[in-house]
Amino acid sequence: MSAIKLLITSVIALLVLLAGIVLTIHNTTPVEIDLVWVKLPEASLSIWLIISMVVGLLVGILLTSARVLTLRAKLLYSARKLRNAEQQIETLNREVQRGAE
Repeated sequence: MSAIKLLITSVIALLVLLAGIVLTIHNTTPVEIDLVWVKLPEASLSIWLIISMVVGLLVGILLTSARVLTLRAKLLYSARKLRNAEQQIETLNREVQRGAE
């Protein structure tokens, strides 16, 4: 299973690298990015495309990680509540058995 995962990851990495190479070859026109409040330096279009892709990936990873951490915390809280409820049930069962004797 891990070999398949490694193969799929390698293929995706190679495809991303190939896309980057194609972008670099076909988009060499220098452009200047104007973000209203700041002008970014002139660079080839491919560089700006790759930078925007990397920034988007990083933002996506950060947002996803935050959500995963929140869900993991909720899961741990629910598991703790379940353990406490199971302990209470065991205690009550023991008390009922003692009372029946």
